[in-house]
Amino acid sequence: MSFSVALAQESQSNTIQPPPEKDFDQSSYVNVIATALTFLQPRTLDEHSIKQLCLWGLNGLNAIDPSLSVKEEKGLLNLYKVQNIIYSTPLPTTPDNIKLWSQSVVTIWSNAWKNSTTIQSVGAQGIVQAFFDELFDHLDPYSRYVAPSSATTDRDTRDGGEASAGISVIKQGNFFIISSINPNGPSWETGIATGQRLYAVDGKRTAKQSIDTVSKWLRGKEGSPLTLTVGSSTRKRTKVIRIKREAVPPATVFAFTSDNIVMLKVTAFSTDTAEEISQYLDQATQDMKIKGLIIDLRGNRGGVLQQAITSAALLLDNGIAATTQGRYDDANHIWAVQGGDLTKGIPIVILVDGHTASAAEILTAALSDHKRAVVIGSTTLGKGLVQTIAQLPDNGELFVTWSRVLAPLGWPLQGLGVMPQICTSRGEQFVTKQINALKNPPSFYKENVVASRKARPPLDAKTIQTIRSACPAALGTDADLTVANMLILKPALYKQALDLIPNE
Repeated sequence: MSFSVALAQESQSNTIQPPPEKDFDQSSYVNVIATALTFLQPRTLDEHSIKQLCLWGLNGLNAIDPSLSVKEEKGLLNLYKVQNIIYSTPLPTTPDNIKLWSQSVVTIWSNAWKNSTTIQSVGAQGIVQAFFDELFDHLDPYSRYVAPSSATTDRDTRDGGEASAGISVIKQGNFFIISSINPNGPSWETGIATGQRLYAVDGKRTAKQSIDTVSKWLRGKEGSPLTLTVGSSTRKRTKVIRIKREAVPPATVFAFTSDNIVMLKVTAFSTDTAEEISQYLDQATQDMKIKGLIIDLRGNRGGVLQQAITSAALLLDNGIAATTQGRYDDANHIWAVQGGDLTKGIPIVILVDGHTASAAEILTAALSDHKRAVVIGSTTLGKGLVQTIAQLPDNGELFVTWSRVLAPLGWPLQGLGVMPQICTSRGEQFVTKQINALKNPPSFYKENVVASRKARPPLDAKTIQTIRSACPAALGTDADLTVANMLILKPALYKQALDLIPNE
């Protein structure tokens, strides 16, 4: 059993079910359930007995076949088909005996299999999936079980996946143009540049080929050699680049520069996101004329918690980036950073919207609460739960929520989300009113920002709704970028926007 930590996410994997099995092999699933229960019980946000977890999970049989139900009655665990008991077994003597409860669960499954063609039709993997789906329905919105085939795909995505050249291409006419270069890939240090044409791969001409064919040529076994022929549109000056394919996560950071303002579009937080940000910042800060940095987190659904913390460390001199709290000792952590701001204090603006979530919210809250960045957009989604990941004996994975995230000033991200200092979701006139209030402080909007930062858990739904209503969650617009550029170019307004955040 192995596990790692990630931010809670709602992503669902599409599971391809195997053909129905002829028989139900009990022995192969007892260990799966026992391993899962051993991992689950001490880590869930709220404490539950093994008995309770199993009874919840066994309701999954009813979700597959409504004629089946499992009931605890007079010291027995009874399996019903409609109103008739078709199997009965004594309850384990203690509510937390993992071995006995795991055996009881799988024995119930086996008898359900014998008495229901519907159960047989979904296969053993379908029974396991239904067990965990029902169990996690009683815990939180994000804990889940991912079946083996999908879990393998997810692990490949997190850890690197298939090896490649680390470039992306687009087709223009009969030619292929390099559209992006992964900063963690083998092509980054070779001198290849975006906008160049890719004329050949391993000597094979790309002209008139399909995008799928060229993409396939670029992929291959990790460590295998690859030659790329690149050059300008005139082809007067071409160059042959020799590299070895590497397995790296897809690029999550994309850089743009306009009028000495750098914008980093961060699409997710994978295992190399902070390194990508660092490399782009190194490049940007070599230009002494840089006026400011815009970090676009709109639509960013989050990812790996440590990557959000490490990203914050690149832009903060020191301080607490976030705090996590849970029942399990390892779930409680103060995430402090120190080392130095790579940008040496240039103005930073973060763009967010109603789809900005989890790790993206942690980075936003860290920089905002330390008055290192002005946040523009709408209130974010509000995913402040952290998950730990366990790999099970069947090669499936459990994503288990085990802690809550608090921002540096002590307010909870879960449900509340991040309130921006400049709200654009209430229309152009409201933005103009806010900007005018910054020119003549105090700002009428400051009380909304302060209320969000002074909130303390637990928060009821009504309180959360009241706070969030000051800047309703919405999709980002072009106005976000317009206001961001304006604030960077007007230092006095930028400072007034920073000061909307209360002091500790």
